[in-house]
Amino acid sequence: MKTNLLENFSKIKDYFSPKVIGEVNDAYVKIAKIKGDELPWHDHKNEDELFFIIEGNLLMEVEGLEPFEMATGDLYIVKKGTQHRVSSKEECKIMLIENKTTAHTGDVESSITKNIKDQL
Repeated sequence: MKTNLLENFSKIKDYFSPKVIGEVNDAYVKIAKIKGDELPWHDHKNEDELFFIIEGNLLMEVEGLEPFEMATGDLYIVKKGTQHRVSSKEECKIMLIENKTTAHTGDVESSITKNIKDQL
């Protein structure tokens, strides 16, 4: 399946609102725009989560590590069961690869939590 990431990003209106753009085996390929710091600390008990920065800068906070900046082209995999959150002062475009069972903000419910129906 061919798709254009930049065209898909133009359809996303809200920050912290991932959208599924494809499927690979039992995983979703998602894109999201990040701006601000509303994402709560959370983990995914049974799933790893891959972050790939398409455009911009992202502050990644991961349990047990010093916060670090990610830039365009950077990739990071958060291992299952690891508390994490992301934020960005300016708009950042990211791609996520997650198992289909991965809940947006893990077991944490917040005002920005999206269920899978909202992401499709």
